[in-house]
Amino acid sequence: MAGAIIENMSTKKLVIVGVILLLFQAFSFMVGGLIAPSPTTAVHYLATKCVDTVKHHQSTKWFMPWGPNQCDKIRDFDEAMAKKIEANNIVFAVHIPLPNKEMSPWFQFMLVILQFDIAFKMYNQIEDGALATIDVGLAYRDDTLSEWTEMAHSIEQRKLSCNFTTTKTYENEGRYYECDLLPFMELGNVAHKYYLLNIRLPVSERKKINVGIGEIKDIRLVGIHQNGGFTKVWFAMKTFLTPSILIIMVWYWRRITLMTRPPVLLEKVIFALGLCMTFINIPVEWFSVGFNWTWMLLFGDIRQGIFYAMLLSFWIIFCGEHLMDQMERNRFSIYWKQVGPIVFGSFCLFIFDMCERGVQLKNPFYSIWASDVGTELAMAFIIVAGICACLYFLFLCFMVFQVFRNISGKRSSLPAMSKARRLHYEGLIFRFKFLMLVTLTCAAMTVIFFIISQVNEGHWHWGDYTVQVNSAFFTGIYGMWNLYVFAIMFLYAPSHKRYGDEQSSGDAGASGEDIQLTTTITHVDGPTEIYKMMGKEAQE
Repeated sequence: MAGAIIENMSTKKLVIVGVILLLFQAFSFMVGGLIAPSPTTAVHYLATKCVDTVKHHQSTKWFMPWGPNQCDKIRDFDEAMAKKIEANNIVFAVHIPLPNKEMSPWFQFMLVILQFDIAFKMYNQIEDGALATIDVGLAYRDDTLSEWTEMAHSIEQRKLSCNFTTTKTYENEGRYYECDLLPFMELGNVAHKYYLLNIRLPVSERKKINVGIGEIKDIRLVGIHQNGGFTKVWFAMKTFLTPSILIIMVWYWRRITLMTRPPVLLEKVIFALGLCMTFINIPVEWFSVGFNWTWMLLFGDIRQGIFYAMLLSFWIIFCGEHLMDQMERNRFSIYWKQVGPIVFGSFCLFIFDMCERGVQLKNPFYSIWASDVGTELAMAFIIVAGICACLYFLFLCFMVFQVFRNISGKRSSLPAMSKARRLHYEGLIFRFKFLMLVTLTCAAMTVIFFIISQVNEGHWHWGDYTVQVNSAFFTGIYGMWNLYVFAIMFLYAPSHKRYGDEQSSGDAGASGEDIQLTTTITHVDGPTEIYKMMGKEAQE
């Protein structure tokens, strides 16, 4: 009675394997919690107000806020008015990073958030629906002596969302509005050491450009990038886990192909899960350290989306194959109602990502959050995605409950068996139920991770409500996925050990039960005895 390793491995060995996997899981959390720094760092910048003294603005001229070639600066707009400097001749300059520091490819990405400091004036209040028009240029260089090279230039609009918390009276003039943070720029890699932003706020009364936006005093930026220390830990984990999953996947499929019967759907899906895990594990990010690959952020999202789709589909099929009778199971078309929405949702995720990060490959200042329609769509997408993830988990819990109930119904035949035989099958049922509970735990953690990731990615747009995600959560969940896939392929691989070989050949009663069970259970092809038990009903 050959089956899978989960059935034929001794309890002692199975406990040892479980403890080892649990230790690796704890280690993956500890790597993030004790070794890796926080995933990202936020650096605050205050723009320097430079004066463009050239009457006809030169697009090739870059204004440095500090250093040997720094621009002509003014302290505030009162000084500009005293010197009769027009608003169109003021350039807000920001150098990234701060003095005596360098950016690094290990930072992986750079997200910049914009905030205006706007003072209240009775004669110059912020109008409803006011739009700030921003003429912005981005340049880079890799040493402090070379000239700046333009990287991007764009004219963007951002809607101001500001609130004045006190009474609008002359006594309160000079107090600042409370304005929401605005998405400004996102780079998919950090290939250069120094970046320079030159920001203009062009004013045109005739064209209604930057009219009714209040009295802007300062521009503040927040630069967010991945920590280099976290990146190195992340790359090391990927480099270690890739061969581990690849080896177990090759070993698993080799065992499948050695069998006389063709592989069933469940075995094919397990192998496909291993392929997707290997795909997301391959540490191609190492190349981003040496090459200027701006598409790595988008490529990483695509890889993670494919893995999500495969993992969620696997859980549906894994439970479903233990619910279907033999006439229905082993056909992928049976699951189109469950897998179809998962594929459709993943496709929507891809389209949403392409609408923002795809466009940012050409224009890093583009943001889907910049318009009212885009903001509403993005917020609705995040909320709907979270709701769908929760509904999926509830549906998976319902399927697991049905599987447990189905197994309980099959246990009615166990009392007729001999004690040894009954204990054997009760052990199999316990192992399978334990694996299903582990699956539910893994699914719950994955859903939580997905929701927090979606909220965290857009948390600058939620006002004051932010979500801080510790490095241990990232490394722990990533380690959990790999260990789960490893365990599934190992435990569901065909075993060379046969349960019948361990039984006493002199026990005639047991021999009779073997014949009975063979005719009612083992004639159904499948990876495990539980799988065969669940599918025998249609043929009886």
